[in-house]
Amino acid sequence: MQLLRLRLRNFRQHESTELELGSGLTVILGSNGAGKTTLLEAVAWAMYGMPAARGGRESIRFRGAQPRARVEVELEFALGPHRYRILRSLNSAELYCDGDPVPIANSLGAVTERVTRLLSMSRDEFFNTYFTGQKELSVMARLSGPERAQFLSRVLGYERIREAQERLKDRRTGLRARLDALRSGLADPRELQAAEERGRARLESAKASETVAAELFALADSSLLELRPRWERLQQLRETALATEAEMRVAEHRAATATERAAGLEARMAEAAAALRNLEEIAGELDPLPALRAEAEALTRQAESWTQRQGLVAQQGEVRTHLGTVEQRIARLPEPSALQAMQNRVDEVKEALAAVAAEADALRTAWVRDAQDAHTKRTGLLDQYQELKTQRELIVAAGPDGVCPTCARPLGGEYPAMLELLDSQIEQVVANGNFYKQRIEQLQGEPKEVEELDRRRQELERELSAATGELGTLNAQVLEAGRLRQERERLAFRVREIQESLDALAASYDAARHQSVTAEIRRLEPLALQAERLRALSDRAAALAGDLEAARVERAEAASHAAELAARLVSLGYNETVYRDTREAAALAERARGEAEIALVRARGESAAAAETLESVGRRRAERQAREREAEAAAAELAVHQELDRALTDLRTDLNADLRPDLSDLASQFLHDLTNGRYSDLELDEDYVARVVEGSDTKTVLSGGEEDVVNLALRLAISQMIAERAGQPLSLLVLDEILGSLDEERRGLVVELLRALADRFPQVILITHVEPMLEEFDRVLRVTYDASRGVSVVQDEAAGGEDVAA
Repeated sequence: MQLLRLRLRNFRQHESTELELGSGLTVILGSNGAGKTTLLEAVAWAMYGMPAARGGRESIRFRGAQPRARVEVELEFALGPHRYRILRSLNSAELYCDGDPVPIANSLGAVTERVTRLLSMSRDEFFNTYFTGQKELSVMARLSGPERAQFLSRVLGYERIREAQERLKDRRTGLRARLDALRSGLADPRELQAAEERGRARLESAKASETVAAELFALADSSLLELRPRWERLQQLRETALATEAEMRVAEHRAATATERAAGLEARMAEAAAALRNLEEIAGELDPLPALRAEAEALTRQAESWTQRQGLVAQQGEVRTHLGTVEQRIARLPEPSALQAMQNRVDEVKEALAAVAAEADALRTAWVRDAQDAHTKRTGLLDQYQELKTQRELIVAAGPDGVCPTCARPLGGEYPAMLELLDSQIEQVVANGNFYKQRIEQLQGEPKEVEELDRRRQELERELSAATGELGTLNAQVLEAGRLRQERERLAFRVREIQESLDALAASYDAARHQSVTAEIRRLEPLALQAERLRALSDRAAALAGDLEAARVERAEAASHAAELAARLVSLGYNETVYRDTREAAALAERARGEAEIALVRARGESAAAAETLESVGRRRAERQAREREAEAAAAELAVHQELDRALTDLRTDLNADLRPDLSDLASQFLHDLTNGRYSDLELDEDYVARVVEGSDTKTVLSGGEEDVVNLALRLAISQMIAERAGQPLSLLVLDEILGSLDEERRGLVVELLRALADRFPQVILITHVEPMLEEFDRVLRVTYDASRGVSVVQDEAAGGEDVAA
């Protein structure tokens, strides 16, 4: 793995920082707190998310960023033949591969999980192999013996064997459970044999029952087939007999109906003959009736005319009375001269009122103006008095030896004259003020002339109101005169119109004759109605004779048809008792056939069930054989997995046995280079605790710097072993603040060793706050902190001091 590019935006103190990283030996140099380690933290946060960062989400945000500003880290790295790019913010994350615009993972958890699988390392494992800090140099020493062994096994890939064994264990557990389930589900052979024997016996019994039921069904079916034609013939005969009987009843009913109708017609014929005789008796009495009806109609018209005349006479009297009232009102209307006189009077009062109001307003305006002028002048005099009084007090306070408060000149001999002048002015102001005070008191109430004019105006207003009301009344009367004259003309025309109607109406009416004629008509009208009914009866006599003849013919025909149908019914020879007996016999045969059929179906069902039972036993036997074969296969597979687990356990034992010596040899080589040959042998005990061998003695007491060198050699050996076991260089090695406890000579040895390890670690990044031999590095990145802006700034000194990012 190699880091290619790192970009930070609003991440802690880095507002906008971008680094292009490459192979070779690079040093990131800066004072404590400048933001060096933040770059390492940004790499970890991009790859593993919040668990790799210090503090919470909001503590990551750059303090000077806007509230909604995006916190983002972009990391590009190479792993094997592929190039990956991670883009992570507080709320999202995306992972791209080989420049593809579509991400291969696009959520916070998915990106972390995918990076973990790509590197085959957790966050802690990654930072204990690729990254090394001063505090992490003794990581092996802080762990217990089993923890150190487990850590080395995990980072060197041995843990995959254990994981494989765990999966094998899960597989064995499943196989064992499956084998137990298969064996426990095997059916008992003896039970299968007994079930098969019971099934055969049941099938034989069912077959015998089926044969007997089939014979009984055939017998019942033949009996039903023998009886069915006779039963069907009787049904048809019964239907014919019932139809003939019904038709005979209809014919008998027609004959009875025709007999009744003939009797009714004979009675009506006799009634018509009697009516004709009665009509001849009353015909002479009804002869005057038409003349009486004509006279009654004429008298009715005269009565209506007389009634209308009486109404018009009454209406004419009312119209004449109304006409007299209208003429009286017209006579009382005023003359045009009275209206003109009243109009002149209203105009005179208006003129007088306007003159009095104008005079009163003028006097009131003058009074108000004098009062306001007096108040204004008195207020000005009061201010002038106060000003003069203040000026005199200042001059008195200054004395003859003082200066004038107005012109700032010495008073000297002018002091008495100035006081005298001020006293004279004050006296004059007081006199004028008293005058205007009296004037204000005089002008407190309205002048009597104004009050008198107001009283006169009120009188004129009342007089004008009365004259205006009277003028309105006269105008209304004048307007009413036209309407009254139109009403008089209309009423006179109505009187003439009513008189013309009266002249056209009858002037006399004989009410006694009208009553006599009406009474005679009422007496004769019942006889007229009776005569009409009798005439109608007599007129129908001929029609009744024809109907009577037709009824007699229909009666004879219906009686003859009924006799024919009775003879036909007797010839059919139908017997209801024979029909019922045959019906009962057919029902019994049908029921017997149905019961035999049900018994046959049940017997066949029992045979089918017995056969299904035998087939079920066969299927269970076949299933048992299949389960036996499956159980044998599972047992064989379980044995293979158990043997494979034992082989992996032996492999882990061998690898762990070889790990400690190999790791000691590698660490010894690095220790020799780091100490310039002083120490060349480093041993690891059973708990993986490092011991330095000097000559033939084990050195147990080391200085702080020597202990850091030993731990550094061990960490480099671990990284080297990871690269060798992977079959390719580890590529990346990051060392954070490992030079702090070393003297200058050992610092140089560390740098020389890192330069010599270029073939093993193509990309080495050293982070430190002390300045090592800068000329030994391929690239120097200096990190400074701008306190005024609160921003970390990164400069690439190898590029001439040009800013890479801020």
